[in-house]
Amino acid sequence: MSSNREIENLIELMAKLPGLGPRSARRAVLHLIRKRALLLTPLADMMQTVAATARECLNCGNVGTSDICDICDSEKRATGELCVVEDVADLWAMERSGMFKGRYHVLGGTLSALDAVGPQELRIPRLIDRVASEHITEVILALNATVEGQTTAHYIADQLEGQVLLTSLAQGVPIGGELDYLDDGTISAALRARKAL
Repeated sequence: MSSNREIENLIELMAKLPGLGPRSARRAVLHLIRKRALLLTPLADMMQTVAATARECLNCGNVGTSDICDICDSEKRATGELCVVEDVADLWAMERSGMFKGRYHVLGGTLSALDAVGPQELRIPRLIDRVASEHITEVILALNATVEGQTTAHYIADQLEGQVLLTSLAQGVPIGGELDYLDDGTISAALRARKAL
């Protein structure tokens, strides 16, 4: 097996990716090797390029290839609305919807006393600076409905109280969702956020 050490190392690295375990990583690597010219070589080249050029936006924390991302750089996005998300994946999910036309702020995680993550470890001080300097009129807290997400939202709301309109995403029953399959927390949130028809 020593002659396959490089392949085994690749499988071990792939298995560290979210959603891939050792068996899935092994299948992916074998597929890449079989399609070497079509997939493996271009993928390796592109990974090298991204490794050399990817960086976080200095303003919002998005990932791109320049110091200021396209969203922050766009004058059309200067609506006064700032959507606060936990990580870049959440920003990209919001962008896929095509509904939000303002700018974003990526926190880089949530507050967690157990993991020793306080406001200074996140981009909360930068958020407070942006609200003061960028003429923000509304901060939309689009944080996950977890204990940590809600704790972070409450902390931010306390820090920005009286400075700006604070809103959060609606929570509750998803379109197409069946009550029987929902957890108690989702049903409770839906009841609290009910509206007149």
